[in-house]
Amino acid sequence: MAKMTVTKFDGSKQDQLILLQALERFQNKRVLVVGDVGLDEYILGQVRRISPEAPVPVLDVESEDKRLGLAANVAQNISALGGDPLLLSVVGEDAGAEMLKALFKSVKVSVDHLVIDRKRPTTRKTRVMSGPHHIVRVDHELRKYISHEVEDTLIKKFETLVPQADIVVLEDYAKGVITEKVVAELTASCKRHGKKLLVDPHRDNKAEFYHGVDLIKPNYEESLALAGLKFEDLKDNPNQIVEAGLALKEKTGAKEIVLTRGKEGMTIFTKDNVVEVPTYAKKVFDVTGAGDTVIATLALGQAAGLDLVHACMLANYAAGIVVAKIGCVPCEMSELKASLL
Repeated sequence: MAKMTVTKFDGSKQDQLILLQALERFQNKRVLVVGDVGLDEYILGQVRRISPEAPVPVLDVESEDKRLGLAANVAQNISALGGDPLLLSVVGEDAGAEMLKALFKSVKVSVDHLVIDRKRPTTRKTRVMSGPHHIVRVDHELRKYISHEVEDTLIKKFETLVPQADIVVLEDYAKGVITEKVVAELTASCKRHGKKLLVDPHRDNKAEFYHGVDLIKPNYEESLALAGLKFEDLKDNPNQIVEAGLALKEKTGAKEIVLTRGKEGMTIFTKDNVVEVPTYAKKVFDVTGAGDTVIATLALGQAAGLDLVHACMLANYAAGIVVAKIGCVPCEMSELKASLL
């Protein structure tokens, strides 16, 4: 494996000014997001007794909440930051889809490009909770690849949308929308149209599944799984992050790797350099959805003309905002601006 020098990039006042100026260019940047969408539903209350019908707790419901999850959260982050998300996904013909559409409209995300598959349920996860304690989670989903017919419809829709986009994000949550053919066809289409393709991968796939994409954004554990490496083989290696990133870069053929590392920030692999960017989180309550915020901000930053290091720096600021909140919520433009001042 080739040796590369790692540069630490902490940022300066001048860098923060560059980021602030870039935010002004976010307005109406079109990001085409392709991937699995889902609905996160919460039923909250208190348990004070056991059911006389069966030995199970009885929840007295106090509130209910519905939130956008998976690639839907990426889209709402783009919208919250002033961009224009073009969301391409697959939903069923059911109550989950209708609830999703209502939420999309409330956050100004178009539902015009959702493909209806009557043979699949819309991914929907219902969490029943008493205080911070989960009683049960009920999942409506079909974790298998979409049919060839739906796959072809998705690819055709992509061909009509990609000329309108400034940049493309492929968000893979392994719910079935992102097939090997979808990746190959979308990668080829982006190359034909001169659009940069960013991928948020899933660890269940091999690196070759995403061959030829421009940028791939795994966390450390995902990078090991994708590259076929074992944690035990690298745990005592002081260069374990670099080894994992370079292995993934070689196997995917991606031009760039952004390896997210939680409180350690990010490690960025470009053609010739490895750069570390620190995290900017001040409080961490819940990391749910932080990766979605990162890829959304990263895409907008690149579409707005930032180089990759500055775009990652901005994405870390955005992630630092959402991890201080509870649940899957977007980063608002006003919050991101305030964090840079």
